Formats: sequence, structure tokens, C-alpha cells
Amino acid sequence: MASSAFMVICLLHSAIAATCGALMMFYMKEIYTIGHGVEAATKLLGSTPHDQLLIRTSDSFSGLLLFAIGFLLFMVSFVKDREFQAFFAKGCTVLHVFSAMWRIYFERRVEDLAWDWLRQTVGDILLAASWVFFLVYSWREKYD
Repeated sequence: MASSAFMVICLLHSAIAATCGALMMFYMKEIYTIGHGVEAATKLLGSTPHDQLLIRTSDSFSGLLLFAIGFLLFMVSFVKDREFQAFFAKGCTVLHVFSAMWRIYFERRVEDLAWDWLRQTVGDILLAASWVFFLVYSWREKYD
């Protein structure tokens, strides 16, 4: 039963990562505007054509990486080995906790992103919690 929970969590995280990655690659201006407002989006997209090109290129590669992570999560969701599932869940938990710490210690200091870091940190913590719930569920199943 734990393997089906692992599959569901992986597929959910895969859908989130692939969708966010695709949006980052193709609709970054619109995402910045929705997430940060028109004024902050203008600042975040750069002031000179060279800056804008560098930022768009960086956002495209970041989106591609996120899409690839979503594809990797999709493939991993079909693994049936319980030890690997536990190892993978622990690694994902640590990754999300480090992302939350990054937002708390560094991203909140960026003036244009300062008001948004709390919402994104809560998202990172919720994603980490889904893996923790899987680990607790699998431990309960293992020791019952």
C-alpha cells in the first residue's frame, strides 16, 4: 500500500514541477506579473535589452530544469522498491527544507521579493510535509 502512496505523491509533485517549468519557459512575464504585480515584474525582467535577454535565458533554463525534474519524478513514481522509496522521500524532504531555509535567509532580503517569500516558504514546507507523511505512513505499515 505504501508504494501506491509513493506513486501518488510522485505524480502530484511531477505535475507541479512540469507545469511550473513549462510556465517558466514560455510565460515568465505573465507569471511575474501575476505573482509579484506589474511594478515588481518590470524590475525583475530587467531594464536593458541585454539584461532582459540574460534573464529570459536564465528563466528558460530554470524552467527546463524544473520540467526535467518533473519528468524524473514521473519515472521514479513507478519504482516498487520500498528501501529506495524511503531513501528518495528522505532526500526530497531535505531538499524542500533547504529550499525553505534559502527563502528565509536570502530571498526575503531581496527588496522586490520580500513580501512573497513567506508564501513560497509555506509551499516548500507543505511539499516537504507530503514526503514526511509518506515516511510516517510507510513506517507505520512496516512496524504494524
